Amino acid sequence: MRNRVQPEVERYGAPAQLLHWLTALLVLGVFAVGFYMVGLNVSPLRLRLFSYHKWIGVTVFALALLRLAWRLVAPPPALPATMPAWERQAAAIGHRLLYLLVLAVPLSGWLMSSAKGFQTVYLGVLPIPDALAKNPPLGAALEAVHWGLNKMLLAMVCVHIAAALKHQFIDRDGVLLRMLPRRQRTGSA
Repeated sequence: MRNRVQPEVERYGAPAQLLHWLTALLVLGVFAVGFYMVGLNVSPLRLRLFSYHKWIGVTVFALALLRLAWRLVAPPPALPATMPAWERQAAAIGHRLLYLLVLAVPLSGWLMSSAKGFQTVYLGVLPIPDALAKNPPLGAALEAVHWGLNKMLLAMVCVHIAAALKHQFIDRDGVLLRMLPRRQRTGSA
C-alpha cells in the first residue's frame, strides 16, 4: 500500500460537526444504558436508568430534528469525485436510514412507554404528554418494535463507522476528515 498524503477536503461546518459528534456520543451512551438496564431486576437503580435512557432518547430525537433542519440550511460538502457512483448511492441510502432510525427509535420508545402507562418526564421536570392511552398488549408489541429498531440502528452505526474507517485508511480520500475539525498548522519560528 502506498503512503499517500490525504487530500485537502471541504469539511462540514462546526455546527454540523458538533451535532454529529454529540449525537454519536449520546447514541453510544443510550445503547450502553439500555443494554445494561434490561438485565437488572426491578430496583431503584433500574428505574433511574430507565429515566436516564428516556432522557437521552428524547435528546437524541431533538438533536436529529435539529440536524435535519441544519442540513437544509447548510448542505453537506460534496463527496470526492473519485468515489464510485455505487458508493455515493450507498452513502446516501445509509445516511437516510441513519436519520430515519435516529428518529424512529426514540419515537418507538416514547410510544412504548405511553402504551405501558409510564409517562416520560424529561430531565425529571418536563412531562411529555403520552402519545397513546395505556394498553399493555400494545406496549408489549411496541417493546418488540423498539428492540428491533435498536438492533437495526446498532447495525447501521457499525456500518457507518466501518465505512468511515475504510475511507480513512484504505481509500485515503478524506471522507472521514470532512467531519473532523481542521487542525491548526503551526509555523516554525
